[in-house]
Amino acid sequence: MYKRPEAVCTVGLIVVNIAVFLILSLFGDTENAYFMLEHGAMYDPAIIEGHEYYRILTSMFLHFGIQHLLNNMVLLGALGWNLELEIGRVRFLIIYFGSGIMGNLLSLFWDVSRGESVVSAGASGAIFGLMGALLYVVIANRGRLGRLSGRGMLFMVVLSLYFGFSSSGVDNFAHIGGLAGGFIMAVLLYRRKKEFKWEDER
Repeated sequence: MYKRPEAVCTVGLIVVNIAVFLILSLFGDTENAYFMLEHGAMYDPAIIEGHEYYRILTSMFLHFGIQHLLNNMVLLGALGWNLELEIGRVRFLIIYFGSGIMGNLLSLFWDVSRGESVVSAGASGAIFGLMGALLYVVIANRGRLGRLSGRGMLFMVVLSLYFGFSSSGVDNFAHIGGLAGGFIMAVLLYRRKKEFKWEDER
């Protein structure tokens, strides 16, 4: 019997994010900006002046409180599961980390251009990248992929961006950078699966 492959990378990323959150919670307050800064959050002076470039990556595994973590992990599970099974593990990881990095770079550029220094963290840039990639994949499959539709994905993108811009304390430029990065990388990496038609022997 054929067994549907599981989204191993998606599950693995969720486990790692939860583990990092639980470990940090044992040593301090994950809603405290200074504590998060000490443990790898984004902060433009530390990156530009201190050359701590690793923060562009490590911040993707940090979350400000349990609600921030749960919101991101639910989206990661829903989007990641569909995308990974369709696009493959290697391409999925390239899009996830590539989108997260691109989102953080755009956020960094925005903060520097405004002359504001903000401590930021979270997997949402990478998750918006999955959203952007899945939007392209659905479009490439003529507007339908399983239970996903092009209109549904577009509605999700617009609604997610709206909630971000209408809320305080949200790194919207990380979301925009991740979304655009994920869409572009999917255009470059994804090839629609060929449909095979079987004929009965007569």
